[in-house]
Amino acid sequence: MAGRAVASSTRGETTTEPSPGPSAPLLERPRRSAHPRCSDPRAAVGASLVERAHRVARQLLDPAGDRWWHTAGVAGRALHARAAVPPEQREVLVAAAWLHDVGYAPALAATGFHPLDGARHLRETGWPEEVVALVAHHSGARFLAEVKGLGSALSEFDDPRGWEGPLADALVWADQTTSPQGHPVGVDERLAEARARHGEGSDLALAHALRAPAVRAAAAATERRLALALPFDVRD
Repeated sequence: MAGRAVASSTRGETTTEPSPGPSAPLLERPRRSAHPRCSDPRAAVGASLVERAHRVARQLLDPAGDRWWHTAGVAGRALHARAAVPPEQREVLVAAAWLHDVGYAPALAATGFHPLDGARHLRETGWPEEVVALVAHHSGARFLAEVKGLGSALSEFDDPRGWEGPLADALVWADQTTSPQGHPVGVDERLAEARARHGEGSDLALAHALRAPAVRAAAAATERRLALALPFDVRD
């Protein structure tokens, strides 16, 4: 007679990486999924939006590479930025932070412009429109889209919550104060590093004159909101 299978638990595991907070799973080096397009948020009804977003990021991004650690770092920064947004938007902020770079996944790279490719995939798989818009427009994507000739394509995502207001500003701050390796940096350092990495003739460099002031303004607005927030404002 076959014995009864007992599921093992990993709740006792520890990690030296920072935790993304009480509403998200621990950061860990996960195994790659055999099904990288399995990102329908309706597939795990009992999980929170942040937990589902974390799962999708693990499925789509190489867990051994810098892209994953940048994403994890941005999610951690988004946790710090929660006090800058209304309580009902805090889960959306952290979920969008986990998902903001999924368009880099080779399986999704249709146009090669990761905000657009990521947003299209998330819309196709049923993610909330607010999350989709934030991914589409994160960190001044609209300025790069114009340089690349993809402005009309990005205009598919016309929810203004993606590019203006405290929620969009907080995602910009989280992304643009995190290095490619996931470490906290200043906004100017991040802008300079990206421009040097892409080169002076790159699309990023051509968009810099319009994009950089918008990024700085969003980050400054978030820091002002954080300075005004009381410590208990970061509660979930």
